[in-house]
Amino acid sequence: MRDKRRAMPWWQELPLLLVIALCLAILLRTFFVQAFYIPSGSMEDTLQVGDKVLVNKIVYDFWKPERGEIVVFRGDGKWAPEVVKSEEPGFFGRIGRGFGDLVGVSEPGEKDFIKRIIGIPGDVVACCDAEGRVTVNGFPLNEPYVKNNSLLEDPQPGRECRSRKFAKVIVQPGHVFVMGDHRAVSQDSRCNGQVPIKSIIGRAGVIALPVGRWGSLTVPDTFDGVPVAWARNREDGRGL
Repeated sequence: MRDKRRAMPWWQELPLLLVIALCLAILLRTFFVQAFYIPSGSMEDTLQVGDKVLVNKIVYDFWKPERGEIVVFRGDGKWAPEVVKSEEPGFFGRIGRGFGDLVGVSEPGEKDFIKRIIGIPGDVVACCDAEGRVTVNGFPLNEPYVKNNSLLEDPQPGRECRSRKFAKVIVQPGHVFVMGDHRAVSQDSRCNGQVPIKSIIGRAGVIALPVGRWGSLTVPDTFDGVPVAWARNREDGRGL
């Protein structure tokens, strides 16, 4: 006698499918890809306020960070929030934020930052050359992605990155030197110091939303001519 199984009604299948989809979303968010909301203009015009980017969270488990890549990282105590959080939401707002955190589509934390890697371990980063350009290992960078560069003035005391000029920096093992594309407003390694590679959450690879802004975040050819530095130590800070 053939076993005849009754199909599950749609109203019973739907909750099961939703649970499966939620579990898959949490799995992807935890281990592979996470969406991040851009809250400030420090990466304009490459990234606009309100963009949502997809961040590959495992890429640096297999490859080392490279110059020109845009990364999301967790800042330490020196990194002040670039955007002040709005007032505490109500009950339903907290539920929505909690769900967003769970699946990885909510606003980033106050200590999550997104910047472009300018120097990798061993690089010598400085500013400026005779034309006001940042140099890496003595090689001047022509940076078409930079919007509203900082003023050419002597650095002032304090933590604000107001000046384009900064003292020569040797990037330490297990660290990267990062800067925002909107140099006039970006708080970055010029004043906050180098970023440990172990603090990098992942590499931003795609602008996912809004639909009209969709596109990949490729590495520019700006850094193609940068020579290898004498101080190069390419340990990635993950215990290798």
